Parts: sequence; C-alpha cells; structure tokens
Amino acid sequence: MHTNLESPIIVALDTQDLAEAQNWINALRGEISYFKLGLEFYLKHGASGIDSLKRTTDFNLFLDLKLHDIPNTVSGAVQSIASLNPVFLTVHASGGREMIKAAVAESLRNQLMTQITAVTVLTSLSKEDTEELGWQQEISNIAVNLAKIAQIAGAKAIVTSPKEVRKVREALGENINLITPGVRLLDKNNSNINLVDDQKRVMEPKYAINEGANFLVIGRPITEKAKISISAMVDAAKEINDSLV
Repeated sequence: MHTNLESPIIVALDTQDLAEAQNWINALRGEISYFKLGLEFYLKHGASGIDSLKRTTDFNLFLDLKLHDIPNTVSGAVQSIASLNPVFLTVHASGGREMIKAAVAESLRNQLMTQITAVTVLTSLSKEDTEELGWQQEISNIAVNLAKIAQIAGAKAIVTSPKEVRKVREALGENINLITPGVRLLDKNNSNINLVDDQKRVMEPKYAINEGANFLVIGRPITEKAKISISAMVDAAKEINDSLV
C-alpha cells in the first residue's frame, strides 16, 4: 500500500468553504500529501486563506490558477503569490512561450521551489469543442505541441488528460512531471460511476500511471464521500492508493 509520502494523488479541494477545506486536509493527511486549491477558493479567500490552511496543517500546495495573460501580468501574478511557495502553479500553455518564460523567470527571481505547470487541453473539452475553437488537429497532437512549447520555455510540469499522457511522455522524455486530471474509479460492473460531470476524457488511476503520469488530480471521487462521513472520504483515498499497487 502507498503511504502519504508515496502517493501520487493530488486531492482537488473543490470547495469555497475554508473550514471544510481544512477538515478535509486534516482527515486525509495520513494518505495524501498534495492538495489542489483553485480559482474559486483563491478568489474568495485570497492568499491569506491559503496561508491559514498551510499554517494549520503543512501540505504540498498545487495552486491551480491557470494564469493566462500578457507576460508582464503573469510575472506580476507569480510574484504576488510568492509567499505561498506552491509546489505547482498552473499557467495555460496556450499563453505562449514568452508568457511561460516570464512565469518561470519570476519564480526563479523569488527563489521559489515552485514548478511552473503548463495546462495543455482542458479535460472538459471534446473533439467537437476543439474543432469549434478552430483547432483542427487531433487533441493528442495539440496537447503534445503545447507541452513541447511549455517545456522549451522552462515549465517543469505539464497538465494533460490521461488520454494524451503517453504521447506527451514520449515527446518530452522523463525529466518532467506529468499531471493528469480526469481520473475516475470504475465500479464493480466496470462502468464509470463518475462520468456524469464535466470531465470528458477520463481514465482509471492505475492506467493513467502506467501511461506515464507522475501525479493524478482527483477531487469528487474522494471529497464527495465526505457527504457520507469523513471516514468514508478517507477510505476512498485509501482505495485509490491501494489500486495503484
């Protein structure tokens, strides 16, 4: 069984409630050491809210802001969250090479250990969605191209769907972290019990790891169990950790 230090799971804390986020972190720290906080939480509580969580219970922060703006603005945004020193900080790869380079340079200037993490194609997008946006290539080719640009610009981690992670790994090599959202457990009948949400390109955890992922972002399959009980939520995290053996 994986311990919390070995677990590749990053739990997405999809809540705007500060106390609830704290309770989830406290309960899961025996199994999980990486937690993701996103735009909704940040806009409501700001850096001070995240800092209060980290002061109460130390954890590895995945700050998922998906920065996407001109290079100077993104550089300033990285500087503004420097005190949080996240392990991962997301930017959109589609922001381009210079934007990513600006984020990386600002992180280095602040002597952060942060890995600037480039998001390729959102897992909520289908082939029809990308074609509507004018992206005529296959999604896997788009993801690989964006990942290559990001790596050249200095990004140390890439977010990509598990459906594209093998091609991205083959293109980028081993010296970069690949992080995959869109990971779901199957029920005993091998039907995906979590497909009725906004994730369209999904895969089971163990398969995503086998395809080349270093980390798995998993939210609702774990945190929704808290509606039953905190122990049910912890059991869900243990189940996924066990499935990776």
